Amino acid sequence: MNPGLFYAFGAFTIWGLFPLYFVLIRQVAPFEVVLQRSLWSLVFLGLLLTALKRWAWLKQVLAEPRKLPLFAFSALLLACNWLVYVYAIQSQQVVEASLGYFINPLVNVLLGVLVLREKLSRVKWVAVALAAAGVAWLTWHLGRLPWIALVLACSFGVYGLVRKTSSLGALEGLAMETLLLSPLVLPVLLWWTATHDGAWAQSDLGTSAWLALSGPLSALPLLLFAMAARRLPLATVGLVQYLSPSIQLLLGIWVFHEPFSTARLVGFGCIWAALALVSAEALRQSLRAPAASVTDQVVKG
Repeated sequence: MNPGLFYAFGAFTIWGLFPLYFVLIRQVAPFEVVLQRSLWSLVFLGLLLTALKRWAWLKQVLAEPRKLPLFAFSALLLACNWLVYVYAIQSQQVVEASLGYFINPLVNVLLGVLVLREKLSRVKWVAVALAAAGVAWLTWHLGRLPWIALVLACSFGVYGLVRKTSSLGALEGLAMETLLLSPLVLPVLLWWTATHDGAWAQSDLGTSAWLALSGPLSALPLLLFAMAARRLPLATVGLVQYLSPSIQLLLGIWVFHEPFSTARLVGFGCIWAALALVSAEALRQSLRAPAASVTDQVVKG
């Protein structure tokens, strides 16, 4: 078995099980959870990078200050994504949060067209139309726009696009983002603790320990994902990524007992059909690419 598959399944399983973790700290306001998560991620990543002796990248980034606004923007996108996700879990909207990560690959397709000027095949246009129909159906059925799903999908999609243009790896990129947020996070966290009776003010060691765990939990799946991406074709990683929202959906239905009516199933079904089309085309292209390279070698030989 390719070890990359083990790393990929590990990363997306951890991300899929995140709702169980955030339910354990549901007594902490989502805003404070994000502040604590950013703080402990920085602490954990700092220790990890020190142990690995991988701080050389920081000098390179600081030598090019024009790139700092881009990292600051990606940090704000990540914080927004974390905040909405934690709010969704704590307000018992896990199913809608899972929808956001099902939609995310289709948002990436649209960003490719709008920002990178990529051309879509007919299959992808059909997939985008199916996804739009699914969102429209859910909006009509729910009586409101599924804003949680859309914010999660769009914030993570744009975040991925920004990170794609960065020269930093997953570990260093997250460290840079949390480092840029720290001048804002630390004073705001102290202010929140003093004025809103936060977790530190209550001297609840159990809750504080769970919050400190958010650092390793944020970094570990990113490390596994980075190792998987180096060992697996992109199409394979794209297929395995659906494991995460699938686990979240099952948790929402079976563990948190959120409603999942036939009408909601129709909306999800449209989006699943769109994902099936996009995944099938990506898989077909990845299988065709090796065959084409072999043909080129034969011709050149």
